[in-house]
Amino acid sequence: MCYDDDAAPPRLQPPITGTRAAAIRLTSSDGTSFAAYEAHPDEVRGPGVVILPDLRGLHEFYKQLAVRLAEQGHPAVAIDYYGRTATDDDRGESFSLMAHVGKLTREGIQSDLRAAADHLGGPAVALGFCMGGRNAFFASDPRFGFAGVIGFYGAPGIAGPYGPGPTQHAAELGAPILGLFGGADEGIPAEAVAEFDQALTAAGVEHEIVTYPGAPHGFFDAAHAEHAAACENAWKRVLAFLASH
Repeated sequence: MCYDDDAAPPRLQPPITGTRAAAIRLTSSDGTSFAAYEAHPDEVRGPGVVILPDLRGLHEFYKQLAVRLAEQGHPAVAIDYYGRTATDDDRGESFSLMAHVGKLTREGIQSDLRAAADHLGGPAVALGFCMGGRNAFFASDPRFGFAGVIGFYGAPGIAGPYGPGPTQHAAELGAPILGLFGGADEGIPAEAVAEFDQALTAAGVEHEIVTYPGAPHGFFDAAHAEHAAACENAWKRVLAFLASH
């Protein structure tokens, strides 16, 4: 889990358009109804974005992030992961996270991801954080139809509970990838990031891997004033990637 209840995405530039936002429900291909949060710009300036949260699912950080993206002209939908197992949509401190994590499946997450992309319609980019970043990398597989994918601190190598990661599946990937990592992330060593970079190069996948020296896991947070430069650079890269894909 990257973010606590006090976390917020940095607001690094003023809005270029008005927005409207609301909680919605989407239906996956297996009939599962799950929570999502949609933000739509008054003036669309670029592709839509499906936001894949960290392990805790759809909490306040990602709702705010959807609005930040919409303010820059990108329709955005942030999804929850737990429509199949949780009885409500509250992902606050009272949510019994570990009672549900073990029941997640890659197939379920990918089915919900497809539903969100279908809801947006048109070209879209997947943007994920932590576990969501890992799943965003997997969504580079051409069968998902994304124009590109962006992952913040998504573990690229072998990791539980799913085993082989995007590094091991690089030959199956195709959509352009932007990977953003913290150089002081204790859970993702530099060697794992380098292996991911090398695997994508060998597979011929267009990609850019950026590591911010000294930045920890979850550095993209308004509370991390000491990492403001990394946050600003990462946000600029995200917007540039959206503009070019």
